[in-house]
Amino acid sequence: MHTLDAIRLREGATADKRVGTASQTAPLSKSRVWVGRTMRGLIVLFLLFDAVGKFFKPAPVVEGFARLDFPMSLAAGIGAILAVCTVLYVIPQTSILGAILLTGYLGGAVASQLRAGEPLYTHVLFPVYFGVLLWVGLWLREKRLSGFIFARG
Repeated sequence: MHTLDAIRLREGATADKRVGTASQTAPLSKSRVWVGRTMRGLIVLFLLFDAVGKFFKPAPVVEGFARLDFPMSLAAGIGAILAVCTVLYVIPQTSILGAILLTGYLGGAVASQLRAGEPLYTHVLFPVYFGVLLWVGLWLREKRLSGFIFARG
């Protein structure tokens, strides 16, 4: 740690002030933020549709649970977990926590699909594609994430 960083830490400076990268001081462009918001909206619609389906148990959900060898008694719990994670993702103050939790949820989906022997590119990796979109959408609209991911030091 540099001497200046140590002084700032003692003075109670926040992490945002210590890093001092250009991406944290410059405002995000309006188009970048709106693309991120649009991606978030589409992602949230899909996730909420999926969560609600776990409660109402239409035929595709029942078939999916049977194909993955999950008991239907788990559907409501899985739907509730997905709904809570999605709500955390929507709230700006908890969006990063929501993205982290959704990444874990999607990792479980990958493991479930892989265990069931589903096709790799269309079923097993779909949660990975979705997770990448989730994080890109968050990165586009979240200034704190831009400085964290691409910070050099």
